[in-house]
Amino acid sequence: MSAPEAVPAEAGPKTAMQRILDTVERVGNKVPHPVMIFVYLIVFVVLLSALLSLLGAQVTYQAYNAATGDIEEATTAARSLLTIDGIRFMFTGVVPNFMGFNAVGVIIVAMVGVGVAEEAGLVKALIRKLVIVAPPKALTYILVFVGIVSSIAADAGYLVLIPLAAAAFMSVGRHPLAGLAMAFAAVASAFMVNVLIVPVDGILTEITNDAARLVNPNASIDLAANVWFSIASVAMLTVLIGLITVRVIEPRLGPYKGDYQVPGENVLSEAEYKGLRAARLALFGVLAFIGLLVLPPGAPLRNPETGAIIGSSPFMGSLIVSIALIFLVCGIAYGRAAGTMRTAGEAIAAIQKSIGSLAGLILLLLVISQFIAIFNYSNMATLAAVSMAEFLQALNLPTIALLIGFVFAVFGIDLIITAAIAKWAIFAPVFVPLLMQLGVAPEVVLAAYRVGDSPMNSITPLNAYFAMIVTFAIKYQKDAGVGTVIALMLPYVIAISVAWTALLAAWYLLGLPWGL
Repeated sequence: MSAPEAVPAEAGPKTAMQRILDTVERVGNKVPHPVMIFVYLIVFVVLLSALLSLLGAQVTYQAYNAATGDIEEATTAARSLLTIDGIRFMFTGVVPNFMGFNAVGVIIVAMVGVGVAEEAGLVKALIRKLVIVAPPKALTYILVFVGIVSSIAADAGYLVLIPLAAAAFMSVGRHPLAGLAMAFAAVASAFMVNVLIVPVDGILTEITNDAARLVNPNASIDLAANVWFSIASVAMLTVLIGLITVRVIEPRLGPYKGDYQVPGENVLSEAEYKGLRAARLALFGVLAFIGLLVLPPGAPLRNPETGAIIGSSPFMGSLIVSIALIFLVCGIAYGRAAGTMRTAGEAIAAIQKSIGSLAGLILLLLVISQFIAIFNYSNMATLAAVSMAEFLQALNLPTIALLIGFVFAVFGIDLIITAAIAKWAIFAPVFVPLLMQLGVAPEVVLAAYRVGDSPMNSITPLNAYFAMIVTFAIKYQKDAGVGTVIALMLPYVIAISVAWTALLAAWYLLGLPWGL
């Protein structure tokens, strides 16, 4: 096997960009523990909510009503948390806020399966197999592409691909943090595009159509309205993220000198091959089982009313359970065949170990869930989004400038509202009618929203999985912190934001078809 992409043994003189990123990392890592950061933010939001409420801050706008499916006029005012109702909410909501925080359940359920697969040795064997099969120079781009398209499986990319990419890089002598950063950029900063139609597309399309009908009652776009632009975006982002990894991130990190040992040879033993064969048979078996629950007419995991599999269906709602089941069954099969996990007790111990490693993360998510809940209660996110939209409207910019301004507005709001549907429910009723009156089709506005929604996901601490990425980073670099991750991700965020916006503008100016 030829030599993999690798950085020089000794790093040369640092560039200006590298020095800036080093400064970002140093400063970022000197900030308090992430738990304390969010405690301070909670105090700040509480005080600011009281001030805004006292000043009578409010906005009136057209908004999508999820309950009725209609666009309705809504007025939102700042809500003080220092009122009887606000204090009551903060105290009585602690447990419900935490239990309703989906990321907690997703992470724990996923680790049930992933923990067994990792402890049995299946994950390591798969990584080594990938390294053996994949051409060395293509490994980076394969992992990036898989990361981007992983959005078809909702949040699975965060939980599976990111640690896998870090381990894959380490196994070929490359810095694991480079693999981690690369996969995080692919999964988070390119989340809104795919080569396939994903479940969130249905909701975004529905909101877009309702907003478009404010101008034209007959206006309508379908699920494939952005498919050509999405495919082109995936191709461009795959190359871009790969190049940033090789040309910027790896030279800055230099050779890996952490505690983890890099395997010298990527050769599988006979026991490992035997385990992989057993895991493959187990995979076919569990996929057949899931297929029986999904494919036949009237199957239990189909939508009981429409019969749909993709979109609003029990199958999509339980996708993380299916993924966990696949890893669990395949991990057990691998362990029994390879001799690394022979008993049920060993499998249970592996699950306990994997969940136990999440203790610090669960504490952080407890605090984050409270912050997000009280921030939403205060209505400050809505006030910010609507105010920014009104500001752009008032500028009377040319159409292309307004379209790009809209993208940058979404960039800004994405730092505090990471949920794609929530942001679009606010922005669509404002910008879709506005731009339609300027001759811009609704599918173009939706494409612009896709560009704006994702890049900031990898640097905002309000991303539910940001804390988990910090935890992954500490595994390979003990002194890693928030600053480490932000410094790693900034080159991706800047490059993706600029290049993707440029692609959008070029696509619009050239009049290329956006979809089917």
